[in-house]
Amino acid sequence: MEAVIRAVLSNPSLTFVALGLVAAAVAIARMPAPRAAVGVYDALLRWYLFFSIGAGMLYNFVVHVFFGASTARFIGWADSPFQTEVGLASLGFSAVGFLAYRRGFDVRLAAVLGPACFLIGAGVGHVRQIVTTGNLAAGNAGVVLYTDFLLPVLGFALLWRWRRASA
Repeated sequence: MEAVIRAVLSNPSLTFVALGLVAAAVAIARMPAPRAAVGVYDALLRWYLFFSIGAGMLYNFVVHVFFGASTARFIGWADSPFQTEVGLASLGFSAVGFLAYRRGFDVRLAAVLGPACFLIGAGVGHVRQIVTTGNLAAGNAGVVLYTDFLLPVLGFALLWRWRRASA
């Protein structure tokens, strides 16, 4: 059980994607048949925004602001005031993610676009750290590296499919 808890807390981006998929599956299962594509994509996007962006970025805020030293060690960095800046940026993304949960296209686009820029930039930074310093810490070269690129792709794909199904 300890290993499961450690894996969940060490890979929050995957944990929040999984929670979003479970919530979306429940929402989709509760829809009357036949299920319209727009409803399915809306549920998938809504719960992605709530969990991966809203809750995931809130988690990022908490660990970078309140547990900065241990988070820096996990990433393979030295602790610095930059931790608080990353945390506060994450808090802003979290707020927009929660706001976009039940909103229209423009707010949902903002909720995907801002974190996508942040995550892709962080991913490029992680790759740079791997190449220039050999930083293979789990928080730099592990699951977080892949999700830095995959979460924006997933967000834009869901947004696009929802928008097409809504037209």
